[in-house]
Amino acid sequence: MSIKIYVGNLPYSVTDSSLESNFAEFGAVSSAKVMMDRETGRSKGFGFVEMATAEVAQAAITALHGVSVDGRSIVVNLARPREATGGAGGNSSTNGYRASGRSDVGYGTGGYGGGRY
Repeated sequence: MSIKIYVGNLPYSVTDSSLESNFAEFGAVSSAKVMMDRETGRSKGFGFVEMATAEVAQAAITALHGVSVDGRSIVVNLARPREATGGAGGNSSTNGYRASGRSDVGYGTGGYGGGRY
């Protein structure tokens, strides 16, 4: 079972391969991924590393947390599971925009240009 590690406050110069090589000295790395901005293609400053065992992951966390990389003190800890938020954009049925959300304003039941203002 692989253990996922969050690595934050990364310099923008860090790549997937450099992230993997830094963690590989502690044990087998299943994957290493720096998160990239879709618009700019630039690093978001954080990433995730998956390590083979919990012991190896804990050794890497202990050794690398707070280490200075290109003048930035990196944050290394166990990754938390993703929260179920209902999807990107906030248009979930619990808190997003709905056609039936307000009775005084609406656009009808569909189509283009129909309904009242």
